[in-house]
Formats: sequence, structure tokens, C-alpha cells
Amino acid sequence: MIPAAQPLARRRAGILLHPTSLPGTAAGRPGDLGAAAYRFVDVLVECGQSVWQVLPLGPTHSDGSPYQSLSVHAGNPRLISIERLRDQGLVGEQDYSLRRGEGEQPRQVRLLGCAAGRFAQCATAEQQADYQSFRARHDWLEDYALFIALREHYHGQPWFAWPAGLRSRAPAALLAMHTQLREACERVCFEQYVFHQQWQALKAYANARGVLIFGDIPIFVAHDSADVWVRPELFDLDDQGGAAHVAGVPPDYFSATGQRWGNPLYRWQRLAEGDYDWWLRRIDSQLQQVDMLRIDHFRGFEAYWEIPGDQQTAQNGQWRPGPGAAFLERLVSHCPGLPLVAEDLGVITPQVEALRDRFRLPGMKILHFAFGGNADNPYLPHAHVINSVVYTGTHDNDTTLGWFNGLPQPSRDYVLEYLGGPQAPMPWPLISAALASVARLAIIPMQDVLELDSTHRMNVPGTSDGNWLWQFDWAMLTDDKRQRLTRLTQLYHRS
Repeated sequence: MIPAAQPLARRRAGILLHPTSLPGTAAGRPGDLGAAAYRFVDVLVECGQSVWQVLPLGPTHSDGSPYQSLSVHAGNPRLISIERLRDQGLVGEQDYSLRRGEGEQPRQVRLLGCAAGRFAQCATAEQQADYQSFRARHDWLEDYALFIALREHYHGQPWFAWPAGLRSRAPAALLAMHTQLREACERVCFEQYVFHQQWQALKAYANARGVLIFGDIPIFVAHDSADVWVRPELFDLDDQGGAAHVAGVPPDYFSATGQRWGNPLYRWQRLAEGDYDWWLRRIDSQLQQVDMLRIDHFRGFEAYWEIPGDQQTAQNGQWRPGPGAAFLERLVSHCPGLPLVAEDLGVITPQVEALRDRFRLPGMKILHFAFGGNADNPYLPHAHVINSVVYTGTHDNDTTLGWFNGLPQPSRDYVLEYLGGPQAPMPWPLISAALASVARLAIIPMQDVLELDSTHRMNVPGTSDGNWLWQFDWAMLTDDKRQRLTRLTQLYHRS
């Protein structure tokens, strides 16, 4: 048995906000690691919050989902602050303006290319040595850089649609394309160096002010990713690189047909034969970026839903045993006191709970799920346990105001009765309930602090359009809302 995650050694409160949801530097630009991120840390401190929870930080596909990353190790270059590169003299004013017909993402790629070129020409010997040291320390980087360069060369096609020699990673084909795409590969390596610098500077700023970074790691990886391309033998693929079976969940609260995520399943026996080294390296990468980790779909370590690759929904799947305690024991021996939170939502069995509790991993309590059923609902605040993390809702839920307004009147009456007939309007009564919980950590989505409705939700599970785009504006964060959050955090001893 291991000690409970050290960040949960005392009561804390925090905010869930992905960096892309920060105010952009201009209309249409997602949030980044620039000035707004530092200002947000200052707001957290001002309001007594000591945790900033983010979604996965990896590079995304065109849909923007952080849960389908192109790499389990890399950072998202779209989060890089171009303004900070401009301040360093790596981007000139003549480069900066948006060109006619140029979209925001192509502009980001172009500007990062400009910065990479200037760095190569103007960096001091010390800076160059630091850059080369970064490249040498991250042994995944060269493969990832070629993967991204090839995706760009083939206009975004997935690796399993590339020519056979590249699909199977024939050495001669890789060498030829690396030579041809050398400039793009260099840009990608530089992007990761800059992301690492900017993220570590932001994390250091937060940590110095008493704010911990709470990260998120999906259990599965995207089929079209550098990870699957480089190590296909670790995944359940067919001879052409297609997914023989894919991950998802059966019909549940979010979807009547279940969720077909499309991620290839692991060949857990092969991973075990390698002493789970692939996973250990993945965890090491994440713990360089964050102070604690939520592992998405923890129940997949006990059993996972296997869907045949040719099925279009998740209905016709079956449960298969996961790696269980053997995997977690290896993980804990590699990283004693692992600061891991188990996302234990969905179809949870006594076996999943036993696995979680054997390793004293905090679980999650979602208040939106608390008011269906009877008084023994485990999500109701009176049923919470100390070693857990309580949320009003997560990035997959509606906002609390949208959730409450969407309930039938009898359910609304029940919620208000349980909460003691509060005078304050929603979402504050539910925020108060979360902060009052015995759970050591309470996390409130930023949308709830801002009192926003359903039009501001981050993600609707089972849909592919319009997700991951939400951003707030500083004008939304009024003095009254800051003061309410601060007072409630103090009232429930979470400052």
C-alpha cells in the first residue's frame, strides 16, 4: 500500500480551466502561455485557490480534442506564446501580422518557423548548448518531429494511410524523408523546446505562489499518433496498421449507444514483457509538467470495453480484463508516492473500487450526478470520503447553471431541499456544497465561477463539432464573483 497523494495532505480548492480557454491576445486566437496565464495564476492566489487543473497538454488533431493527442510526450505548440518569442527577438514585427487568407494555425506554424530560423542564427553558445541538451534528454523527440513533418507533407493524412515503407518504418524510407523534410523536423524540435521553456516558467511561477498544477492523462492514445506509429507492436492493430479493436464505453449517462472513442487497445501482455517501460516513460514525461495527475478512465486498468474495429457504435462490445494490480505495483515502485487521482466515473464495479482503494488513490465525486436515485447516492455530499476530489461538474458536463435549468421542476426542488433551501442563485449553492465537502480537494470549473449557462460548456461527449473552443473574457470575472469565491474558500477552510 502507498501513501495517499501528497498534494492531498491538506484541504485545497482549485479551478478547472484549460489554457486554451484563457483570453486570447486577439480575436479568434486560443489562450496560450503568455501574459493571461500569469494573470490567471495571480487570480487563483487572490481567491485562495491552490490548484490549477488543466486538460491534457499534448498536440491535438484538427478537432482540438486534448484527449486524442498526436503524442503522449509532446506539448501543444498552439499554446506557445508568440508574444514572448517576439519579446525575445525571435519573431520580428514584419513577421507578426496576419497575411491575407492565412488562418490562425498556419500563422502559428509560420511564426514558429521564423523563430526557429532566428534561433539557429543568433542563439548564444550557451543557448545552443541548452537546446542540444534538451534534444538529447528527450529520446522521443526525433521520431515525433519526423512524424509531424510527414503528416504535414501528406496534408494531414494519418500514418496508416502513408506509403507502405513509411507506414512500416522501413529504415531507407525514413532516412530519405528525414533528409527531404529536415527543415520541418528542425522546426518541430524547436517548437517542443520553446513549449518546454514556456510551460516550465509558468509552472515555476505558479508553484512559487503556492499553486499546484493538476494535469490529466488519458488511459488510451490516439490511433494517429507518433506513439502508435513508432511502437505498433504494443497495440491491437491489423497488418495494415488499422485498429483491430478500439476503446470506448457501453451505453451510459452520456450516450444511449455508448461512446466509441476509436483508440486502439493495448496489447497488455507485450507491455508486461517490457516491464511496462513504455508506460513508465509516459508517466515520467507527465510528472515533469505537472504536480499531480488525474488518469482518465481508470477503470480500464481493471477491465476495458473492447469494440470490434468495424463497428460504428460502442453497443456491440465486451469487457476484457485489464492489467490490474501488477501494472499499478510497477508504477508505484517506479514512482513512490505517485500523485495520481483515479477518474472512477461510469460503470464502476466493486473490483474497480478495490483496485483504486488498494493503492489509496483518490476518486472523483461529481455533484451533477448526486441527485438521481436515493439518499444512498455515493455522489451526495454526505457520502463523500476524505481521500477524494469533489467537482460540481467536469469538462464533459454541462455548466452547473445549464444542468440545473435543464432539470424537471421536481428534481430542482429536491436539489434545493437537499442544499437547505439556499437564498443564493445557482450555481453558488452547488459550489458551496463542493467546497464544504470533506473531500480533500474541491475543483470548480471556471464556467461555474462565472455563472455561465449551457452555451459555454467545453465538451459534449459523443459529438465531434463545436467542442474544446470555449474561452472566457476578463470582463466576465467581476469583483463580486471573485469575492464570493474567496469568501467560500475561506469559510470551508480551503485557503
